[in-house]
Amino acid sequence: MKNKLKKQKTDQSQASRRRFLNKLWLALGSLALVEVIGLIVAYLRPGKTQGKSRAGTVIEAGTVDEFANNSVTAFVRGKFYLCRLEDGGFLALSRKCTHLGCTVPWIDKEKRFACPCHGSTYDIRGEVISPPAPRPLDVHPVAIENNIVKVDTGRTIKRSASRRAHVVYPKLL
Repeated sequence: MKNKLKKQKTDQSQASRRRFLNKLWLALGSLALVEVIGLIVAYLRPGKTQGKSRAGTVIEAGTVDEFANNSVTAFVRGKFYLCRLEDGGFLALSRKCTHLGCTVPWIDKEKRFACPCHGSTYDIRGEVISPPAPRPLDVHPVAIENNIVKVDTGRTIKRSASRRAHVVYPKLL
């Protein structure tokens, strides 16, 4: 009789243990499924909206006089280069290569941007000098207010060619 009771208790404890483990596996499987669904939704959701400015993304670069003609200044916080062209115009270029998105550094000695990943090069206006980059560097809108250069990093303009409209000139007094 004692053996029978012992065996019953053992069978019950194994059954309750088995039920517990089944519930645990079901819960962990459900959690994994929710994570996979979340990843799929995040992947398929549209990215940043193009053309719309987001609050707090306008960066004051400095006064017009702080930038010499034919110079490039890197802005790490805004992830862009502010280029002052030979004729005095300003252009804010994205740091991302249009080939695969690598960060392109400005090489001052050679007066060009060079992608370290696949060798694309760009001139001071962001135009492709040597491929494989398919198009010029993207630009951010520039505004000059009260002699202060401002760049809106919340908007990125994808270019297929360099346009004079992307260059902003200071107003002559």
